[in-house]
This record gives sequence, structure tokens and C-alpha cells, in this order.
Amino acid sequence: MIKRILLLVSVVSLAVASAASNFNLNFYQPTVVSGTTLKAGEAKLEIRDNKAIVKQGKTSVEATVKVETSASKYLYTTVGYKEGDGHQIKDITLAGTTTKLVFE
Repeated sequence: MIKRILLLVSVVSLAVASAASNFNLNFYQPTVVSGTTLKAGEAKLEIRDNKAIVKQGKTSVEATVKVETSASKYLYTTVGYKEGDGHQIKDITLAGTTTKLVFE
């Protein structure tokens, strides 16, 4: 009985931990990630260690990020862009979390 409870708790915690690293994004303009241009529209973001993987359709782009933690949770998911006309991602804040990803 105890083994079953421990197994259930570990499976649930593993599921929660894996779900916490996947997020949905919505780009309102063509966006450049690590030299690859993604179209305006929906994309998925996956975080693994210090890597951000952005997937849009069949396109998948990996970028090195610095993960920062805020004192309070962000209300909105925001995508910040570097200055200039290239629309390169500078950072992303994730709604409902204290996580900010700074793209290097």
C-alpha cells in the first residue's frame, strides 16, 4: 500500500514538473530566435536547463538563455525585442511564474 502511494506521488510530481517547463507563446510579428525567423502566430516554448526550445509547426529552434527569478509572479507573458529592426528576442517573461528568460 505504501509503495503504491509513493509511486503515485512520484508520478504526479514528475508530471507537474514536466508540465511546468512547457509554455505557449503568441508572436505578433515575425520573430528571430538564434538566427532563425519564425512567423507571426502561435509557438510552443520548452525550457531545459539553460536552453529554450521554440517550436512552430515543423520548425524548432534552440537558444541559450539565462534564467532569472523575480520576487513576484508575472501577470502576463511578454516577449521583449532587442533594439533595431531585426525583431530578435531579448527576453521572455512567463505569466503565472517568477521566471524571466534572457536570451544570449
